[in-house]
Amino acid sequence: MTINLDFETEKRLELPLEEIITEICGAVIAYEHCPFSCEISVLFTDNEGIRAINRDSRGIDAPTDVLSFPMAEYKRPGDFSIFREGDPELFNPDTGDFFLGDIVLNLDRIESQAREYGHSERRELAFLTAHSMLHLFGYDHMAEGERSEMERRQREILEGKGYCR
Repeated sequence: MTINLDFETEKRLELPLEEIITEICGAVIAYEHCPFSCEISVLFTDNEGIRAINRDSRGIDAPTDVLSFPMAEYKRPGDFSIFREGDPELFNPDTGDFFLGDIVLNLDRIESQAREYGHSERRELAFLTAHSMLHLFGYDHMAEGERSEMERRQREILEGKGYCR
């Protein structure tokens, strides 16, 4: 697994960001039984940075907590059977890693939502990372059935790593 971290903001949290991201990304990859080594890019930004990305990519001129940009299109969430190792559009030719996608995390929201929900910033970062990773595997939460399935998976992944509410 390769995780590329980048910062678009001066803001920092007093957390071992790379450690938490690596732990949760690895947990989701294992939970989903992904047969490939994966490459994920993670960008840390703030309210203004994510607002601009949200506006430019989704036409929504508002900040959000996390954005996910999957590289692959799944017929069914978490179904890897349609992907072939070595496909230059989906696999890094230098490492052989599956280009899973990009995650954009809003550090301002990690702080404020941790306070709002009454848990730690560490737990909020873990939750948003798990949530975003599931999006990279093709899961969504627009319909009720999809939402409950995604929530179940998030809960099982986080509880498996000791992140309880």
